[in-house]
Amino acid sequence: MNERFVKHSTFVVERTYAASPERVYHAWADPVAKAKWFSKADVFDFRVGGREYSSGGPPEGPIFTFDASYQELVPEQRIVYTYTLDSGGTRISVSITTVELIEVEGGTKLIFTEQGAFLDGHDTPEIREHGTNLMLDALGKAVEGEV
Repeated sequence: MNERFVKHSTFVVERTYAASPERVYHAWADPVAKAKWFSKADVFDFRVGGREYSSGGPPEGPIFTFDASYQELVPEQRIVYTYTLDSGGTRISVSITTVELIEVEGGTKLIFTEQGAFLDGHDTPEIREHGTNLMLDALGKAVEGEV
């Protein structure tokens, strides 16, 4: 039997975008806009209590499944959601994420905080933080008009 363990971690990633908080929030709230920088959702219900679900991956596998529930939404200011991430049918993490949008001169400061339970060594906080940085770079290109 494989050893079971949980690694808890919190990381924070900040970005400043040359786009209004309304534009950045819209990039999270609209399924067409979000698909430009995140995986295309199979289910997208952006409201408190709503769900976002997507499943996919490279042709050679594995299949990743993202299953989120929105806990709090404050338009143009804050998004809080919980989510699970599975890889090939194995649960690899459970997280709570807070996205804060703060208007600054010339755009929006985004503060992304993730608190995660990473399960049995299938994923690590370092890998997740790296992926989050890539995701937020893609978001920046989308909201700043490069995509």
